[in-house]
This record gives sequence, C-alpha cells and structure tokens, in this order.
Amino acid sequence: MVIVGAGFAGLSAARALIDRPVEVTIVDQRNFHTFQPLLYEVATAGLESGDVAYPIRAIFGRAGNVTFRFATVTGVDWDHRRVLLQGTTPLPFDSVIVASGATARYFGIPGAAEFAHPLYTLTDARTLRDHILRRLEDADTDPAALARGALTFVVVGGGPTGVEVAGALAELLDVAVRHDGFSFDRQNARIVLVDGLDRLLTPFKASAASYAATTLAGRGVELVLGHMVNSVDPSSVELDDGSRIRTRTVVWAGGVTVENTIASELGADAGPGGRLTVDADLSVTGRSDAFAVGDAAAVPWGPHSSRHDDICPQLAQVAIQSGKHAAAQILNQIEGRPTQPFRYRDKGIMATIGRRAAITQFPQGLVVRGTLGWLSWLGLHLVYLIGFRNRIIVLVNWSWRYLSWGSGPRVIVGDELEWGPGAEPRRTG
Repeated sequence: MVIVGAGFAGLSAARALIDRPVEVTIVDQRNFHTFQPLLYEVATAGLESGDVAYPIRAIFGRAGNVTFRFATVTGVDWDHRRVLLQGTTPLPFDSVIVASGATARYFGIPGAAEFAHPLYTLTDARTLRDHILRRLEDADTDPAALARGALTFVVVGGGPTGVEVAGALAELLDVAVRHDGFSFDRQNARIVLVDGLDRLLTPFKASAASYAATTLAGRGVELVLGHMVNSVDPSSVELDDGSRIRTRTVVWAGGVTVENTIASELGADAGPGGRLTVDADLSVTGRSDAFAVGDAAAVPWGPHSSRHDDICPQLAQVAIQSGKHAAAQILNQIEGRPTQPFRYRDKGIMATIGRRAAITQFPQGLVVRGTLGWLSWLGLHLVYLIGFRNRIIVLVNWSWRYLSWGSGPRVIVGDELEWGPGAEPRRTG
C-alpha cells in the first residue's frame, strides 16, 4: 500500500502498520517530517529549523515493512491502481491513504499570495525569520525605514496560529532591543493582528478569547477585529474600511485549503475548502481501496456524536486519530473483516500567547490559562514532538530562554539582502 504524505496523519497511519502483514511505502516531496505546531517558533527565531524536523527514514529505519520514497506525487491512476510520481516510475498499490495535508488559503484577496508570508512549511518559517530579522536591521541602519513600515508587522488571522505569531513577535522585539543592541525605539514597533470576526480564537470559549485579547494588548499587540483585508502589496495592507497600514511584513494565518494540493488532483469528490469527501470509515467516497485523512479530508466527527453532521477541524489530533483509523480499516479489509466508522475523541485545544501565558481548553469546557496553561502547552508539545534528540534540544532551549531572555537563533541564513521596497536584492559580499 502507499501513503501519500508524511505529516501527522501519514506518520500515524504508517506507525499503525509497522510489522503488520502489509508492505507500506510512504511518499513525500520532503525527506523529513515537520512538527507544524512549532513552526511559528522557527519563524520568530525561537528555535532552529532542525529542532522541529526529523528525517522520515530515521523514524522507520527499523521497520522492515515500511519504506520511504522521496518524490512528488502528481496524481493517481485509479484504473491501473498506480500512484503517479514526477519524473520516475509510478508506484502500484492495493490500497492508498491520502494524507497530503493542506496549504494556505488566501480567499482570492489581491496580492495576498504574492506578498504575504504563509506559515505552513519549514521553508516558509525560515524565509519569514530571515525577512523579520532583515527588517530589524533595516530599522537600525536607516531610521527613515520606520516610515516605510519596516517595524510594522501585520498578522492576518485571529486563530491559534495568528495569536501565537503575534505573541512571539512581541517577545522577539523585546529581546532584540534588550539584548542585541538595536538602537530603534521599541515603542515605534507595531504588531497589528487583523481578523474579520469580532473576537479571537473562535473555537475557544468567550472567556478564553477575552483573556487572549487582553494579554496580547498588554504586550503591545494592536487588535483590529471585525475587519477584512482587501488587498496586500509590497508596502502596505488595505482593509475593508479603506484604511491602509504601511508595512513590509504580512504574516498570513488566515486559514488553509486543500485546493492546489495533490488531493485536488485525484478526481474525487470534494467538500468545504477542497477537502476530500469520505464515508464513515474514512474511505474516499465511491472507493473502497482509498482513504483520505488529516487536513486533506472532510473527516466526520463520528456516528454517535451530537456533531455527526459536522466535519472535524484541521488539527493535529484529528490527523493522528484519522491516520491510525484508516490503517486499521486496511487491516480489516486484508483480514476479511468489515470496516468500522471513525469516531473522533476530542482531547481539547490549546493556544499560547507567549511567556507564561497560554490557554488550554478541555473537552468538557474547563479552561486553564496563564502559567498553568503555558506549562500544559509546553508539556504536550514535547510529548508529541518527533525524536528524542529534538525533545531534549527543545526542552533545553525553552528552559534556557525562560532563564535568559537573550537566547535564540537570531541569525539571517539567506544569501540575499533586501535594500528598500521594490529594490533588486543584492548578494552578500
């Protein structure tokens, strides 16, 4: 069988099939798994790239029935049961699990795809980190850059990712002034969080959203709620009321879509956001040999849930549970047993705002916030982080940062320097 994608869902499915009577091939266009919940830490110079990535071959190196293919999937030949790969021989399959994830959704807003920074891949995070650090250098070198928005950071999206990015940017600016010798006035730096709804963190209770808003405001983040982004260009963001924010940095955390990913090229039925339509057992509608899981699928809550008409949010827990379930159904088919419907077990949701400030909301509605919520957030992310080495490094890094505000990989690793809006980049000498 073939698993398309090595995110949370794909890895969960593959792990459930280790040493079982099936030959598994994982296909991904990257040779590593990315721990996406911590990408914002890479983007804001809190962690290194290698801290949130782990080689796929190292994960399954001792599994005799699991192999990895480093390739880009271009489609599926359903008639001949082959996964089509770019520039190489197709992979035959008896069963396939589509776990190809999602990508940033721009809602057709002019300029958003061209000039905003998404935060969905490791490359996105590294590019954004270099860009942010360059803006700090611009402001320090040329005070006139402030008027061009060099130190104005606009975050689009009031969900967990947007809140986490905004909080981390506030900490980065504080550290840059306190420890790195930058000469600009911290008060001249702006972080603006924009969302079309009138509150943050809509999946959370109102009290949790209020706590997040108050905490962000206390850390210097400006909240512009109830306003949509009309357009983005290299030097500004225009809102739906006609106002314009001068900025060189727009971070896009406004949602994800399956459109323009391989899942949208399979010729299968799609639901909201392009997510593949699946039956109760997570098989792709109309096919018994294909399953779709994680962000790529419109995963149902379950047959006995009060929310059975709804689909699950695109969260890591949904990906992990749906991947494991799809693997179990393939084993049921191999052994001649009927497949079983998926049932999502809600374990709660989390969001961190920064140092000693986070929110943990349990399924029953209990909300833990502040230091205790922050410790819960840290602990859970360490548990799910792939690789013992990565867990130790991240734990040490977080502990040291708590004791010393000055730590963090604030290095520009790109080879190009930008010199003002619209200018051609120059090579470093």
